[in-house]
Amino acid sequence: MMNDPLANTLSTMFNAEKIGSTNCIVKPISNVIKNVLQIIKDNNYIGDFEIIKNNKGDIIKINLIGRINKIGVIKPRFAIKKNEFEKFEKRFLPAKDFGLIIVSTPKGIMTHYGAKEKNLGGVLLAYCY
Repeated sequence: MMNDPLANTLSTMFNAEKIGSTNCIVKPISNVIKNVLQIIKDNNYIGDFEIIKNNKGDIIKINLIGRINKIGVIKPRFAIKKNEFEKFEKRFLPAKDFGLIIVSTPKGIMTHYGAKEKNLGGVLLAYCY
């Protein structure tokens, strides 16, 4: 029984990166997982990913390129105001302007850089560097 599919997805990716695997398969999938993977891909931490349809539920095959040092979910999912990002950057990222925090905002899921640019708050989902 899985309580947090996003955490399981990121954990599977991190473990596959640590052992030097070039791809990993993740199941189950959701729109949040797809959006988070797209953000990570857009920031060049993973290669392409494809959704494979089957009759038991879809799976995602993720191509890994060896760029992930650490990735994980942020629990509890802190609600954050538009001027509080620096505190959580210091907590979850190793250095200034290194890595990204993924935030769910009223305008969709985006990085903390995009949320700061658009002057939005939201809920912290994950980090990656």
